[in-house]
Amino acid sequence: MGALLMTEPEVLAATKNQLFSEIGPNSGYTVVDTQFSTDQWLDDVPVSREVTEALAPFNHVRVGSGYPDLVGAGSITNDAFFGHSGDIDSPPLVVVEAKGYGSTGHVDTETGIVQAHDRLQEANLGFLAAPRSSISAETRALGRELNIGVLGVTEDQSVDVLEKPRVVGTQAGREASTIRFQAGPQRVADQSFHLNRPKNYLGYPFCVYHPEPTETVLEEYVVRDFKSARDGAAFLGLIEKQPDGSDVLSPLGEEVLRFGLQKHEQSLRSVLEEFKSWKGEQTRLTQLAPDWALIARRVVFAFPATQMLVKHIQELQNNDQPPTLPTVVEYLFDTSPTFAVEFFIRDTEEARSAVLTGDGDLITASLLESPVYRSVVAYQFKQMLYHSGILAESGSDSSNLEPQESDWRLEQPI
Repeated sequence: MGALLMTEPEVLAATKNQLFSEIGPNSGYTVVDTQFSTDQWLDDVPVSREVTEALAPFNHVRVGSGYPDLVGAGSITNDAFFGHSGDIDSPPLVVVEAKGYGSTGHVDTETGIVQAHDRLQEANLGFLAAPRSSISAETRALGRELNIGVLGVTEDQSVDVLEKPRVVGTQAGREASTIRFQAGPQRVADQSFHLNRPKNYLGYPFCVYHPEPTETVLEEYVVRDFKSARDGAAFLGLIEKQPDGSDVLSPLGEEVLRFGLQKHEQSLRSVLEEFKSWKGEQTRLTQLAPDWALIARRVVFAFPATQMLVKHIQELQNNDQPPTLPTVVEYLFDTSPTFAVEFFIRDTEEARSAVLTGDGDLITASLLESPVYRSVVAYQFKQMLYHSGILAESGSDSSNLEPQESDWRLEQPI
């Protein structure tokens, strides 16, 4: 591919592939602006399917004064910046502005640097990415002056770090914070959790506390699916996974442990025998074990998304609007669009393109289609809210989900 044909989507795809090459399932997250979810760029230049898939998922996220081409958090190539991600309290929030050749044959690199600098109000690192041949000494000097990294994309799709930015401390706004949240251990994704009974997660801290191997104890007393139970316990903030593969109880997990031991007169075996008696039980937890349901309610409510959901569902019910799944998402989108999309909508190119226009507007008709929704939210997470007594109706798996019939009413509205 010749340099003069290098468009912004191609520049951005190469940058994402290299800059965030260290991202894994639990180590980071990126989204690209919805303007790139197209098969035709400026002047009807075709965008290959390969490039579109590399850029996905898409969302329209406001950071600082505008909408960056790419917003990412978590793992980023260490040799691309000065400082250390440990210098800030949360995963570093990164913005990238991409520039490519258009019909004029000019690449507006200076504007890209200024745009990236404007995003530093809420970002920790900002970059300009452009074709290597378009970057002048003046461009690099401006990047150094404004603390914006300069990345040169070559014809073979490699990325040269020409200027490194320094990590800056800042307070991310609500929309940008959603991306940072998605980069952490409680990110909402298909691997978040697959078990739909809260007892499978409440039981995990007791298995960690037991002197025998956690997996052995879990299989005997709670559930056979160790990976799903462990992932769900981390997702709900009951444990913290360690690099060596072990688990450490979080303060919330320790409180669940204290409750169980106090209830069973400090007998760990007695606690586990109670969990064992629930194996295969389908009864709602509020009916099966009301005291444990209250603990589950506390755990689920501590999950950051729950409080926002309950607030908005309460407002809908106060206005006599039935809180069906499409209505809840549409209502959330009006005040917290990034959260609404990241929490409810699958992070695939097909789902995001179906739900969002190139300008980031919501296509409400698509909310009636079940394939756009994250099953982990529409089914498993909703089941958790139901079993803990927060929602009145249970969830439906993806094969049975009818969005308009998915009722998210609060069990106890105020």
